[in-house]
Amino acid sequence: MKTRAITAFFFTIVMLGSIFLGGYTFTGFYLILSIIALLEFFKLVKTSGIRPHRNIAVVVAVLIYLMTAGYHYLQFETKYMLLIVPLLFSVFISELYKKDKIPFANISYTFVGFVYITVPFCFFYSLGFLVDKVVYGYHLPLAFLLMLWASDTGAYLFGVKFGKTRLFERHSPKKSWEGFFGGMLTSVLAAYLISLYFTEISLQVWVGMAILIVTFGTLGDLVESMLKRSLDVKDSGS
Repeated sequence: MKTRAITAFFFTIVMLGSIFLGGYTFTGFYLILSIIALLEFFKLVKTSGIRPHRNIAVVVAVLIYLMTAGYHYLQFETKYMLLIVPLLFSVFISELYKKDKIPFANISYTFVGFVYITVPFCFFYSLGFLVDKVVYGYHLPLAFLLMLWASDTGAYLFGVKFGKTRLFERHSPKKSWEGFFGGMLTSVLAAYLISLYFTEISLQVWVGMAILIVTFGTLGDLVESMLKRSLDVKDSGS
C-alpha cells in the first residue's frame, strides 16, 4: 500500500509537469500514457481468454491521437480522420486468419479499447486547445485534473463517513449516493477556486464542467467495475 502511494505521488508530479512544460511535452506524455493504458486494458481482457487485436489497435490508437494533435498544430481538416477506416476494417480481416471460437468477442473488445481508452485521452488532450484551437494552454487540462481529484477525494471521505445508500450495488457495492454528492460538492468547490485564478472562463462554465466530470467519472468507474466483474478480475492497472 505504501509503495503504491509513493508511486502514485511521483506519477502525479510527472503528470502535472507534462502539463506545465508546454504543448509538445503534453502531447508526447499523454500519447505514451494512452498507449500504456490501452495495453493494460488488453492485458486485463486477455485474462478471460479473449484475444483483442493489440498491434493493430495500438497503430490505430496512435494515429487517432496524432491526427487529433495534427488538427490543432497543423490545422488538419477532420475529413482526414477517414484514413483510419481501412485500418479499422483490418481488425475484421485479420480475425479471418485466426482459429478462434469467439472471433467477434476479440473484435468487440478491440473496439471497446478505442472507445474506453483512446477517445477519452483525445478528449482530455483537446482541452489544451479549447480556448485557442492552435495554441496550447495548460489551464483547462490542469483544472480538469484538479476537479477530478477533488471529486475522488470528496467521494471517498463522504462515502466512508456518511455512505449508507448504495449507488449501484450490483456493479460496485462500495459506492454510495452520499459519496457521489460529496464528490460533487468538493469538485464544485474546486471549480469555484479555479475560477478565481483562471478567469478566461466564467464560474458557471467551470461549475458545469465539475458536474460533468463527477457524473461521467462515476459512470466510468461503474463501467470499469462491470467490466472487471464480467471478466472475473479484482484489480485493473489502467
